[in-house]
Amino acid sequence: MRIVRDYQYVEAEDRGAAVAIGNFDGVHRGHQVVIDLARQAAGRIGCPLGVLTFEPHPRRYFAPESPPFRLMNAAARAHRLEKLGVDLLYELNFNAALSALGAEAFARDVICGGLGLTHVVVGADFRFGKGREGDAEMLGALGRRLGFGVSVAELVADEKGEFSSTSIRNALSDGRPEDAARMLGHWHRIDGQVIRGDQRGRELGYPTTNISIAELHPPKFGVYAVLVDVLTGPYAGHYQGAASIGVRPMFGENAANLEVFLFDFSGDLYGEELSVALVAYQRPEMKFESLDALVAQMDADCERARALLAPHV
Repeated sequence: MRIVRDYQYVEAEDRGAAVAIGNFDGVHRGHQVVIDLARQAAGRIGCPLGVLTFEPHPRRYFAPESPPFRLMNAAARAHRLEKLGVDLLYELNFNAALSALGAEAFARDVICGGLGLTHVVVGADFRFGKGREGDAEMLGALGRRLGFGVSVAELVADEKGEFSSTSIRNALSDGRPEDAARMLGHWHRIDGQVIRGDQRGRELGYPTTNISIAELHPPKFGVYAVLVDVLTGPYAGHYQGAASIGVRPMFGENAANLEVFLFDFSGDLYGEELSVALVAYQRPEMKFESLDALVAQMDADCERARALLAPHV
């Protein structure tokens, strides 16, 4: 998959795609319907399949002080889209110039002039252009005038409600990763580079890998059963484990992070890239009376996590 970040400088082979447009935070089942419609259009036309999205997320651009809300970072989103068979990712730099474009200017200058797109697919609730002035109906009219096709995907839901990034955030905040996975169509994953921690886990007999969650929507703090993909380095592969998300109240005030203990593993993962799937929430974060009590609980957590993960061996 090739990534294009500037619509004003596009190689000839990267023009003319059929694309799905949106932020695609989480790449959930609703997003996948939009992408599949773009895939069908690409097949009919005989052109590459693309996704058009923005970085930083427009919500972050307009409200930089707002609490973290993203389900995945840009690298994780790109990785997921590549798995779905996307040929071209137009990950446009969302800046003052782009945010100032009205709906018609966006269609003319970005969709047509810049990227030369042949067909675009959006969700029924799609808004675009300065002040969110444009909607799916306006996009269709602009497409007819400017010469690109437009398809609109209906919103996707099941008996429990609509599949949306907001609903997935709510499920994660409530400690319901299974419900998040139902809407995502895959486990919710936290991807990142292993950073150096305080190494207390090593002293307790539970060496952990640490990943920052600073820019992500925080799931409910506590202990989880997890599936882990080590993506880089000599230990690349698939593992099971138990993870703690939170501020580690046994050890004072700390920034929230993700700590993962890999079962039956020995090795140095500092600097490697990991993808951690939250499979089941086990218990809330706690402060114990002693380190012995903490270790006893960690023993129990790992035993339970192994049982929960047994069907995924």
